[in-house]
Amino acid sequence: MITLTERAAEKVRQNLAKRGHGLGIRLGVKTTGCSGLAYVLEYVDRPSALRPMTFDSNGVTIYVDTKDIVYLDGMTLDWKREGLQEGFDFINPNESARCGCGESFKI
Repeated sequence: MITLTERAAEKVRQNLAKRGHGLGIRLGVKTTGCSGLAYVLEYVDRPSALRPMTFDSNGVTIYVDTKDIVYLDGMTLDWKREGLQEGFDFINPNESARCGCGESFKI
């Protein structure tokens, strides 16, 4: 299961409204960086033919490819604002380490 905090869900809803279309977000991982994996967050405009897993959290539909769920199961997505920086925060209990720049992680 993957959840969004209310702050993250509100930000996703605002971005979807600003775009004028969209069904939700897709979360995934890709191989990259010094630690091996990086998070991917994309807006979904139409369902995938691959039939991804879906979760509903705070009024937002989250799509996850079945190959990525092993990395993301139990994750919470939050929206943080610290000083002049703001963005999504991936809180993943499966992470064993993150690189120094925070762009990649390993399980």
